[in-house]
Amino acid sequence: MSIETQIPNFVHERYSRVAASSDLAVVPEEFFAPKFRWYSGIRPGIDVLLGLLLLICLSPVIVGGAVAVKLTSRGPAFYCQTRLGKKGRKFTIVKLRTMVHNAEALTGPVWATLNDPRTTRLGRFLRNTHIDEFPQLFNVVTGQMGLIGPRPERPEIATSLEWDIPHFRQRLQVRPGITGLSQLVLPADSDIEDVRKKFLSDIYYIRNMNPLLDAQVSFYTLAYLLSASWHGVRHFASLPCFVRIEHKIASEFGTETVQELCGSNKGQ
Repeated sequence: MSIETQIPNFVHERYSRVAASSDLAVVPEEFFAPKFRWYSGIRPGIDVLLGLLLLICLSPVIVGGAVAVKLTSRGPAFYCQTRLGKKGRKFTIVKLRTMVHNAEALTGPVWATLNDPRTTRLGRFLRNTHIDEFPQLFNVVTGQMGLIGPRPERPEIATSLEWDIPHFRQRLQVRPGITGLSQLVLPADSDIEDVRKKFLSDIYYIRNMNPLLDAQVSFYTLAYLLSASWHGVRHFASLPCFVRIEHKIASEFGTETVQELCGSNKGQ
């Protein structure tokens, strides 16, 4: 789920790896704290109730997708993978399989790419419609994920990303989500520069998580799934684009904080 946005200049800079934690500038502790603590406290319960309702409604689609996967390719219908949840707790995410069985047997953990040759013909349809994501409602019902939140990352990839984005684990303050602000306003990850921008968007969401923002993300997600007009939906929902997120954070804590969060002060 992505929308093209303007790309600020600072994310194009090249960064060296962190030499030591003492090299990092100090980011205010309150920067990572949610503004609406009362809402972050009740959100898990809301997610479980809504997740259960959606799971019941979408179970025929999930079952139909699983049968189609089994009939069209070798291997299991569902794809299970270890991801990082809240506070860094590991959990097993469940999706409909969209790639050939054992797709990473030779490559190891890697990001999927546009028109990935490992994707099956049915898998492309499931990915384009996001039906492959529906089984994650099981993770929502069990409390491992939320409906909305940062994308759950793989432990192996998260460890490597922390070299370039030292504060990356701050996004683990909340449960990861099936959909989220960063997934909607930015394109899919293809390199570390994309991850930096999504990280900043995730931190913005964590700080500003509230019923109105969640309602906007939910509406936008539903409209996307129903193939609504991108421009009309974006104007109506008024989701903050990445540039607006960057400027908002910079106005509150300064451009140095933005650069530190994205790792732009390393090696300087």
